[in-house]
Amino acid sequence: MAKPSFRDIYDRACERKGGESALEALLPSVATHSELASKGSDRYLAEFTRKVFQSGFVWRVVDKKWPKFEEIFWDFDIERLLMMPEDMLERKASDPGIIRNFTKVRTILQNAVMIDDTERREERSFGDFIANWPADDVIGLWVFLKKFGSRLGGNTGPYALRALGVDTFLMTRDIELFLKQNDIVDSGIHSLRALKATQTYFNDLRAESGRGLAELSRIIAMGVGQNRIS
Repeated sequence: MAKPSFRDIYDRACERKGGESALEALLPSVATHSELASKGSDRYLAEFTRKVFQSGFVWRVVDKKWPKFEEIFWDFDIERLLMMPEDMLERKASDPGIIRNFTKVRTILQNAVMIDDTERREERSFGDFIANWPADDVIGLWVFLKKFGSRLGGNTGPYALRALGVDTFLMTRDIELFLKQNDIVDSGIHSLRALKATQTYFNDLRAESGRGLAELSRIIAMGVGQNRIS
């Protein structure tokens, strides 16, 4: 089966979203290389943590409590967190101002260790490490976060990266439907085989269109599934 061209995908999304201007207004923005590189490690840890808590939970509840998370965990200061004794972590996890889930709270320390280890090994900031990851292998960054981070597998890591401004596609239900309908993937959507096939397809679309991965992901999603004009 011939894979859909960018023009076909774009025209269908425009039709379903009320025209080109309407579609373009829905497209996500991404951070520049310098913005990603200069972003503090504390902000990467904060967004990883936010997405870990939002996973399987009501996002607006996490957002409402988020200022308290920032306060209790010292604005996600990694050096300070790494010095925190276990009993203090347990006390912080029981604070009623946050969502009291000790398993998820522990990921704060575990992902702080991941970031610190990466910076020591790479001899550069975590932001610089992220900013210089090859754009044509964003799934490699997903795999890195899953392997070395805590609870950053599945869609959690990719959603955190998107929120941070990294140019990445997402494996949403609409994207999954599109990939399977067009025989781009024929296995579990998060299998390494499926991820590689998806990356290859998105790389081809980027070369064809000149668009970034995040924009392409949104354009595809706007043209499939239940994502219709209301």
